[in-house]
Amino acid sequence: MPYEVEIKFRVPNHDALIGAFKALGVAPTAPIAHSDLYLAHPSRDFARSDEALRLRREGETNAITYKGPKRGGPTKTREEVEVTFAPEAREDMARIFEALGFRPVAEVKKTRTSYRISGRDRPMIVTLDDAERLGTFAEVEAIAQGDDDLPHAQQAVLDLAHELGLTDVEPRSYLRMTLEAQRP
Repeated sequence: MPYEVEIKFRVPNHDALIGAFKALGVAPTAPIAHSDLYLAHPSRDFARSDEALRLRREGETNAITYKGPKRGGPTKTREEVEVTFAPEAREDMARIFEALGFRPVAEVKKTRTSYRISGRDRPMIVTLDDAERLGTFAEVEAIAQGDDDLPHAQQAVLDLAHELGLTDVEPRSYLRMTLEAQRP
């Protein structure tokens, strides 16, 4: 089973990273708006089980994503299953989940620019996020192809983050930060 392996860093702005990518000859994708609606299960506490379910609008694309419990290690590592669906079906998909007892928890909005890094032992992605009301971040990500590959993927993420000078690790998810910001 593949795992998403990532580390998020808080950065004051993206200028230094953009300069580093230019020096490496790595071009960005076009910035794209993300709107992530997180859902609560009717009979299971995702906060306790360390899972998440979200409906994502990424530009004109929609997806439903299940994020499994985090695994141990120096990175945020978890199973992630994502299925895209037609753009016009977003409202119907939300109604289906609501009819099944799921309820919206929070919405996270961000603008994301991605940099795909090749020439390593695996493809890597660095995303620069400007998260509404939360700040600016960088995420370094790789995919581990299973349990045996996990230490190698984690080390690749750590190595690239070090090369980019990223040091201010933000262990919280955007969802958690959003929920914390909403508390009185």
